[in-house]
Amino acid sequence: MIAAGHESEGHHGHQSFWVWVLCLTGVDYFSTLGYQPSMAFEAAGRLAPLATVLLVLVTLFGALPVYCYVAGQSFQGQGSISMLEKLMRGWTGKFVVLVLLGFAATDYVITKTLSAADAAEHLIHNPHWHSMPEWLQSQTLLTMFLLVMLGGVFLKGFSEVIGLAVALVAVYLTLNVVVIGSGLSYLAEHPAAITDWWQKVQAGDWMLKNPPVEGTGLGAVALVCVLFFPKLALGLSGFETGVAVMPLIRGDASDTFDRPAGRIRNARKLLISAAGIMSVYLLGSSMVVSTLIPAEELQTGGAAANRALAYLAHGECELQLCPWFGDTFGTIYDISTVLILWFAGASAMSGLLNLVPRYLPRYGMAPEWAKKIRALVVLFTFINILVTAIFQADVQAQGGAYATGVMVLITSACVATVIDQYRKRAGSTIRRIAWPYVGITVVFVYVTMMILIEKPEGMVIASCFIGTVFVSSLISRWLRSTELRLLSFRFVNNESHFLWDALRHLEFPVLVPHRSGADRTLAQKEEQIRREHHLDPNMPIVFVEATLGDVSEFYHSPIIEVTDEEGRFIIRVTKCASIAHTLASIALELSKSGTPPELHFGWSDENPLAMNLGFVLFGEGNIPWMVRELITKAEPDPARQPRVIIG
Repeated sequence: MIAAGHESEGHHGHQSFWVWVLCLTGVDYFSTLGYQPSMAFEAAGRLAPLATVLLVLVTLFGALPVYCYVAGQSFQGQGSISMLEKLMRGWTGKFVVLVLLGFAATDYVITKTLSAADAAEHLIHNPHWHSMPEWLQSQTLLTMFLLVMLGGVFLKGFSEVIGLAVALVAVYLTLNVVVIGSGLSYLAEHPAAITDWWQKVQAGDWMLKNPPVEGTGLGAVALVCVLFFPKLALGLSGFETGVAVMPLIRGDASDTFDRPAGRIRNARKLLISAAGIMSVYLLGSSMVVSTLIPAEELQTGGAAANRALAYLAHGECELQLCPWFGDTFGTIYDISTVLILWFAGASAMSGLLNLVPRYLPRYGMAPEWAKKIRALVVLFTFINILVTAIFQADVQAQGGAYATGVMVLITSACVATVIDQYRKRAGSTIRRIAWPYVGITVVFVYVTMMILIEKPEGMVIASCFIGTVFVSSLISRWLRSTELRLLSFRFVNNESHFLWDALRHLEFPVLVPHRSGADRTLAQKEEQIRREHHLDPNMPIVFVEATLGDVSEFYHSPIIEVTDEEGRFIIRVTKCASIAHTLASIALELSKSGTPPELHFGWSDENPLAMNLGFVLFGEGNIPWMVRELITKAEPDPARQPRVIIG
């Protein structure tokens, strides 16, 4: 294949040791410890530790294997959305991608607003914060202030991200080792606390507002845990981020662009380490919180709500867990928690800034300014402030939308893995199906459905994002329909390239579009065109046969074959996203080195509205009118514009 132009392969920025990149993932993943333990108790009551065991099993034997596979197939950081895009072509693929972008936007936006809201809650409950101005005592206003500050940092530039992430994660995990470790040490020395908790669990005293099952004994406990562990799904939030940061991971010197084996291996180490660390922290924190903090303090409005580990760090618990605990240690813990939660918002902002420019402008479904970081930062900051105002910075209220976004993305990764495995395997249908991944997919479909049933408001919020993405995308595609959209011409062979160059130097050429496979021969078409358009017999005519490819694509690089058949030049073009754009591009290219050509069309009796809609969606429709519009917009000089003539 010969190309008239070529696209840069690009290059990766600074890459780091996978452990340091793990910390960048960790600011999103590990920061959930700021609110996960108390939200787990709010959701599952005294059964939270047992439900967390199920969550950890699903993490280690479900999400982890799936994302290790995704890392091997999507090593440029595109994630599961890119996998599905490659597996599903045309408008179906675009539709799926737009829906998933809506859920991804839900995930990232709510990550920012929820993290900022929880950071604000930690600040407000700190005794030293009470001396701050009154407006900073409002959780909603304080959350908005933190979000604006985050946007300001991105507008100014965000450098040394990984180094800062390493420091934050190291300090935060160390402080949590002290808090959780002190709680576990106390339980080891005072087993009566565990015995008391277990007796209440067996007796059915679960501290649940509306238990789905009434009863006692291990059977009832197991059933309720299976039903309730999906409510703890926020503990699965770091996997998509773990894949997204893959381009930052240093691989081996032998890595190639198409198959960076070292980077893939190190990314899998990152995913395994992150999942293992988080599993330990989730199990330990859930056990400590459920057994040592009074139940009424963990429920909505309680002193430990959304800040259970900070409650222990401040020594607010009546038990003497550690001599260090108190206002000083608690303030240090609060500062660390606020910083990592705030930085989790920065990680989410980075995800949005990476995701939107990668898909929507390429689809023609976002204006060109969507590629500009500053404009996107301002837009997303405004959206964050709006979401915070709607939820009044309530951490619990945003949990459903957050879990919905997270679980849909994980489920999409499971589906993409199953489809990809099926296509790569050979044999009968039964043998081609990757049954372990099917089982994992069923589990995550169940978890997602349970979340949607339990917290339908999450789907409502996600639907708003999806609807916004769809409406803005269609409007943008319509408004940008008159852009030329050509990336480059590619040629079948050197002969075609040579004949193309010869055509560019013909004087007064006439281009005549000809539908491939039409009933009339080229000789008949030429005779009719010369008669109806009063063309001189000696006037050169070049026939153009354009064949559509994937019409859902916005930018295209059509493939050209030029032949000389019985004295007639024929330009055959394939892989076109739009007939009109292809014809306009050819005419404009031929006009660069000689007299602008004329394009001669026949008359069409189709409905104008149907033709315009067909142009936007299917690349056909009112072709002569659109060719003229495209030429006029691309070439403002009338003297250099190819003429469009309709007979």
